[in-house]
Amino acid sequence: MSDVLNIESLDLEARGIARRDGKVVFVEGALPGERVTAVTLRRKPSYETARVDEVLRPSSQRVVPRCPHFGVCGGCAMQHLEPSTQVAIKQRSLEDTFWHVGKLRPARVLAPLQGPTWGYRYRARLSVRVVPKKGGVLVGFHERKSSFVADMRECHVLPRHVSDLLLPLREMIGSMSAPDRMPQIEVSLGDGVTALVLRHLLPLTDGDIAILRAFAARHNVQWWLQAKGPDTVHALEPEHNDALSYTMPEFGLRMPYRPTDFTQVNHAINRAMVSRALKLLEVQPTDRVADLFCGLGNFTLPLATQGREAVGVEGSKALTDRAYDAASRHGLGDRTSFATLNLFEVDAHWLRSLGYFDRMLIDPPREGAHAVSQALAELAHEERPRRIVYVSCNPATLARDAAILVHEGGYLLKSAGVINMFPHTGHVESIAVFETLDAAGVLEVKERARQRAIQAAADAVAAEEAKLAAAAEKAAAKQAATDAYLARVAAEAEAQQ
Repeated sequence: MSDVLNIESLDLEARGIARRDGKVVFVEGALPGERVTAVTLRRKPSYETARVDEVLRPSSQRVVPRCPHFGVCGGCAMQHLEPSTQVAIKQRSLEDTFWHVGKLRPARVLAPLQGPTWGYRYRARLSVRVVPKKGGVLVGFHERKSSFVADMRECHVLPRHVSDLLLPLREMIGSMSAPDRMPQIEVSLGDGVTALVLRHLLPLTDGDIAILRAFAARHNVQWWLQAKGPDTVHALEPEHNDALSYTMPEFGLRMPYRPTDFTQVNHAINRAMVSRALKLLEVQPTDRVADLFCGLGNFTLPLATQGREAVGVEGSKALTDRAYDAASRHGLGDRTSFATLNLFEVDAHWLRSLGYFDRMLIDPPREGAHAVSQALAELAHEERPRRIVYVSCNPATLARDAAILVHEGGYLLKSAGVINMFPHTGHVESIAVFETLDAAGVLEVKERARQRAIQAAADAVAAEEAKLAAAAEKAAAKQAATDAYLARVAAEAEAQQ
């Protein structure tokens, strides 16, 4: 049975949010301002999920999805929403998260960073499944909220020539010796190069290799093979080992990488993001700058073109070694250095050991930079970077870390804004700028944080004491009831004698 609902807003899974009898209802396929009929999919004590049955009053921002697989394929969530409105929703989500998680509002909201909305995805992991009921081999993304592979014949967020490979890849995999033991193909595009990484669980036959080479020649791609973990990845043709790269013309850089390395999905937005980050950081020629979670040096090398020294820190030595090689090839070896360290376990002592940094760039994974933020908050005014630019792929951890920097460390949240790295998805990439207060202001914030910590500890002790007192009172009452019962039983027994 369908219910009529008025949609108030949208969550980051692109589900409309309605309320019915005081309960939140998440409605797949509905947009803010719409009146819809919806069929309930699941009921929980505090919320329900539903799916649109009919749109009675459509939103002015509703558009016809470009991809025929939208709604089934899990690659996109917002194709039915006008692209600029997608960005506005992400910006609102970022601001709301800053407030709800960190009790913060940026002093200035940056204009969204936007780029191409179609054909932007230069990295993708395509699943491969043999499904006889659907005609054989499927190659594509997973279906929405499912482990099944979508029956995809085209994909509009992939570059056109990669989308055109979906059906030929099906045919190719189906002709190989063990198609059911080839679970995925990773796509990685560089400047003028399309690399495909075939994951195979059984050794390839000579016939398989011949098929791959013929496909590569026909479609102008390079094959890489992965038999086990990431360390086993290698080019089918040795001359392709160093062919994959992306460029950052503004800084005169060519960044080589391997197809399974982490690089940004959207090369156009990455170039714009690096440019904006460096402008916001305001690096001076005499500055020593840190780049934490540096990876292959995506920010480190551009920073080295502007400052006195750029120090990149990353958890993988293989990545920092290759970042330094790239710096050396560009003549930046004397202006860069790299350290390998688990940045999820650092402290203020470690930060001090690296020496003073005028400015710092932080670009963590979704887990954020909690330990780094706590360490920065502990530094005295004269020990700390004056300005920090934080690039985030998770608004919740950014807001958490921002709260530490501001409420415990004495930094100001000067500005923040979204980066639309993944159009048509709910993914929110963002950038934030922090600037330290003066020495007196830092001391004042630290003292307030200390007093809050003391009060919180006292409140915790009081709460524990109250809990113990309540437990003791309950035990005493129970014992009293038991004693009274035993006394009554004894009295009744005595009366019967």
